[in-house]
Amino acid sequence: METGSAHWPYRARIAHRGAGLLAPENTLAALRLGASLGYRMFEFDARLAGDGTVVLLHDDTLERTTDGRGRVAACSLGDLARLDAGSWHGAAYAGEGVPTFARVARWLLANGLQANVEIKPCPGRERETGAAVALEARCLWPRGQTAPLLSSFSAQALEGARAAAPELPRALLVESLPPDWRQRCASLGCVALVAWHEALDEAAIGRAHATGLRVLAYTVDAPARVRELDSWGIDGLITDAVDRIAPD
Repeated sequence: METGSAHWPYRARIAHRGAGLLAPENTLAALRLGASLGYRMFEFDARLAGDGTVVLLHDDTLERTTDGRGRVAACSLGDLARLDAGSWHGAAYAGEGVPTFARVARWLLANGLQANVEIKPCPGRERETGAAVALEARCLWPRGQTAPLLSSFSAQALEGARAAAPELPRALLVESLPPDWRQRCASLGCVALVAWHEALDEAAIGRAHATGLRVLAYTVDAPARVRELDSWGIDGLITDAVDRIAPD
């Protein structure tokens, strides 16, 4: 996919971390719930375990979303497989595991669903993580299927992804718009900008489109804001409100 391509294969509504806040984030249970509500594209976080396995976890540490303690980078896949990643959200999800990227990819492909994979590197493993996620995505998604959109706040992670699998589409994540955001996207070969929705206005979206970039907004939960961004030509909305924002 080339920057500026007229073809954009991705859905306009994207479920954040699986099913937003309705299920334990970054788990297969959350993805399944989002799909049951009609969502066809999912944003989730991918990082490296200590043994190099790509897994779905947002944080550098385990405490917030599992019953484990310590750094993800210090754990093997076997260590992570013993953790409960669901009980923190509620008893109904007790025993939900930390999924591997490979397992999630197989489920997405079997169900004809799309992905926005946020590369979440542990400190010091930025390029390594970007390369590992990109290489695994290349292997998992067959030709002819819509490849995942790889995004990151880390320029080094995106550089690693680009070096490993330059054909995969990439997006730069930002919380606010730096003055040189267009140059940053161009230097990383990005096809899209993913920005905190409050950083975006109609003029910024127009400038991005004029340079061939698509624009996604996160995390958009108010229907009125959804309508406003749609009217400005936003290309995709990432939302936690999967029970209130209708899928496309």
